[in-house]
Amino acid sequence: MLINIGPEIWLADGPRVTAALGFCYPTRMAILRLPGRRLFIWSPVALTDATRVALAGLGTVSHVIAPNSLHDSFLSEWHTAYPEAAFHAAPNLSAARPDIAFNTELTALPDPGWQGHIEQVVVPGNVITTEVVFFHRASGTILFTDLLQHLPGGWFTGWRGLVAKLDFLTQSEPAVPRKFRLAFRDRRAARVAIAQVLNWPVRQVVMAHGEPVTRDAAGYLRRAFAWLRPGK
Repeated sequence: MLINIGPEIWLADGPRVTAALGFCYPTRMAILRLPGRRLFIWSPVALTDATRVALAGLGTVSHVIAPNSLHDSFLSEWHTAYPEAAFHAAPNLSAARPDIAFNTELTALPDPGWQGHIEQVVVPGNVITTEVVFFHRASGTILFTDLLQHLPGGWFTGWRGLVAKLDFLTQSEPAVPRKFRLAFRDRRAARVAIAQVLNWPVRQVVMAHGEPVTRDAAGYLRRAFAWLRPGK
């Protein structure tokens, strides 16, 4: 089911996925509609018949975005279903997925297909993955993939629950996981990128693993990235 959260933007939740050591995560994608009823699919989840019907009612799938190298699980089925769409890879993903004929690798410059409607920033310097953060102008929505996460208490149990707590996954509001903070080898470059994100006129923040932040989104982002300030 697609949920409208603002002008020309919808969310759809997918199935849970299991990562290393049995850690299970929810999945979410965003659908942004560009002029000409062209659809921009961010972080695609499992493609169901119901989803295909719902998307057809919104427009034509034109761009499919893998915003980091960890969110590629369902690309093959989308590539098969929408061969006419352009597929865009996060930095370093193309080499890992030679089965997908990517059209472009994402950079700091928006593709001509969405320029003027969606802005983007590449957050470099992280050894886990390089994430591309997007800003949808019409709705004032910033899209984060894994740099911000939040899971409810009790999502993980036993030793996984303890690890999740230590990783900042179950704090009172979404946070940058501890492992991602430690994985930044070039904090200065990351700081420059996040400064651009903080300058966007945000109204809400969407993440792949956690509920959207819709109140005081700008203040929330400043708190979420306070640890990245010089001297921290």
